[in-house]
Amino acid sequence: MNPLPILRDSWYFFARHMGAIAVLCLPLLVLESLTRYLLVGTLTADPSPAYELVTSLLFYPLYTGALILFVDTRSRGLTVRYRDLLAMALQLWPRFAVLSALSTVLIMAGASLFILPGLWVMIKIAFAEYLLVLDRLTPLAAMRESFRLTQGHFVTISACVLTVMLPLWLLDARSFPELKAWGDIPVLILDCLRGFLQLFASVVVFRLFMLATPERAAEP
Repeated sequence: MNPLPILRDSWYFFARHMGAIAVLCLPLLVLESLTRYLLVGTLTADPSPAYELVTSLLFYPLYTGALILFVDTRSRGLTVRYRDLLAMALQLWPRFAVLSALSTVLIMAGASLFILPGLWVMIKIAFAEYLLVLDRLTPLAAMRESFRLTQGHFVTISACVLTVMLPLWLLDARSFPELKAWGDIPVLILDCLRGFLQLFASVVVFRLFMLATPERAAEP
């Protein structure tokens, strides 16, 4: 798999459907940012990282699950109503939240040893969300299957994911400290923008997932 065509095709899809993706996911991203602000920024003087994790587990499975279903249906030439996509994502929320929690723990455990083990875990479980949403696998089964499917594709997946995520991580590191001096509204706006742009990474990984499972193209 060549990273450049994957990134190009993924960007074409994301740009073409940006309005629809915004309508589907942006309201939940705004709610996530507001909830994070209330829990971390106002309700506690000494915020715990657990508050941010709980907020992520509450909202991330909903908009990410809906986005995966949206990309899958549009890729197959189908059109599904937004409320139906959100309803399906809500049904998957319990197991998706479990998967997100397990993934976070594994990535943080790897990162605590050194950055590279954390990155390795992140890449190896990159397909787990798609296997859970599209194939309805359990969280552990999805993670095991993701480990299998990513064999032989680690470099390509890493190149694609880091190309998208590194600029966003740098944006976080440089912009958030400076914007805090301007007040809460700019921070909330940047948080929502960062979350929306991060959805592009989900589109990129979906493209990688489809290339790693070519038998799906033959399904009716």
